[in-house]
Amino acid sequence: MLPLFSLPLRSPPLSLTPASSRSATPARRGRRALQAGGAALCIALLAACGSTPPETISLPSQQAGPSVVKGDVEVKSIEWKRSKPGCKGDDCPRIEVDSVAFPAIPRLTQLIDHVLAYMTGTDQRLRGPYETLDEYAVWFWKTAQPRDATYFKANVKDTVGDIVAVELHTQQYFAGAAHGIPATQYLNWQRSSGRVLALDEAIIPGRHDQFTAALRKVYDKWLAGNDDAKRDPTAYARTFPFSESDNFALTRDGVVVKYDAYSIAPYSHGEPELTIPYEALVGVFKPEFLPKK
Repeated sequence: MLPLFSLPLRSPPLSLTPASSRSATPARRGRRALQAGGAALCIALLAACGSTPPETISLPSQQAGPSVVKGDVEVKSIEWKRSKPGCKGDDCPRIEVDSVAFPAIPRLTQLIDHVLAYMTGTDQRLRGPYETLDEYAVWFWKTAQPRDATYFKANVKDTVGDIVAVELHTQQYFAGAAHGIPATQYLNWQRSSGRVLALDEAIIPGRHDQFTAALRKVYDKWLAGNDDAKRDPTAYARTFPFSESDNFALTRDGVVVKYDAYSIAPYSHGEPELTIPYEALVGVFKPEFLPKK
């Protein structure tokens, strides 16, 4: 049987933080967990190919909002908010979900549920045995400290031709931490094949260097407006050098490339986002992934 899913989990950036603390960052541990979980995730999804995928996320008693149409795709909003059962007061651990379901594409709904769970920022060796949001909630209630919180969000970034680009985001807050741990992952769902499109599948073979050059050009323009970089260019380049990211979304405005927090900028910059215009990718991207004139 041919694989139903191909989930391109992004590689960690070349530099996340200064080398002395790089291996200890929770954000990096979260990315490692996501990457390490990729094989298990795909196996789990393939094993489910003989059953009917759910029409909504796995959490019980979720609140499904009305359906809306994004482009030509029906999308249903899902909201789920809970504090730890039996806990009272402002210090209770909390989970909030603001996600989407696709009534006509149940396997995409299932994939979103799995990937959101895998995006939680825990070390793979210490993570709980969860593969869905429902299982994550069970694990979280058992292990969370007072004031711990996890927020899950999914939305349609854009719909372009055969592609439904979905943006997945998690934000985790741990008691005693200086700030939350964010993570964002794009999924480009190719409706004709029923799977996720990887970046190298969109690039003409042998043209990846040209894609990198186009990304670098947009990065250089972004860097020119970065006040932190302008204050001390040498130190900035040493701490936050240019790196590639294969976390991308096909939109009508161009190819959006997302970076992790700490990858090419300090935490105060959030998760930087660069957009490569399609005209810069003519002869680089396969024609079927470029807008029709």
